[in-house]
Amino acid sequence: MKEDLKNCCDIIRKGGTILYPTDTIWGIGCDATNAEAIDKVFKLKNRDGNIPLLVLVNSVAMLERYVEDMPQVAYDLIDCATSPMTIIFDKAKNLPANLIGQDGSIGIRVTSEPFTDQLIQQFRKPIVSTSANIHGAPTAQFFQEIDSQIINGVDYVVKYRQNDTTKAKASQIIKLSNNGQITIIRK
Repeated sequence: MKEDLKNCCDIIRKGGTILYPTDTIWGIGCDATNAEAIDKVFKLKNRDGNIPLLVLVNSVAMLERYVEDMPQVAYDLIDCATSPMTIIFDKAKNLPANLIGQDGSIGIRVTSEPFTDQLIQQFRKPIVSTSANIHGAPTAQFFQEIDSQIINGVDYVVKYRQNDTTKAKASQIIKLSNNGQITIIRK
């Protein structure tokens, strides 16, 4: 895992893309503060840039640096979560425009998975996380199901957990408005 972490950090610092295991399914990632790297992810997935990507952070402290006016209830939601939960916040800050929704929103998840936690800790910035599939194609449950176009299209493929066949699913998604209103997007 150490070698994977070092290689991932090197690649994403240079604006590259990675294929890596997350706390949900395998993801395509890059530096969430690098607009050009984010464009590479959109292109690789054949995904319209109007559909925003989500961001992984490894702590609430890091989350606070990228959300303007974080509602108090967000802290409770994060503390009480028993499974991976992505929260869509009304106003992003300190992130490139091509990562943010047209309405200014941003989806962020505090990761609890050891690899992504350590990667973000070593990289010291958030990373993009989007499912490792071509847009519109079925989501790969395991590494072996990932399309070769994705595997060959990223700059680095993590070796850690490639043989893991534990059933995974995408995160729960909650929209949290600044007024405290909660809307469940995906259970």
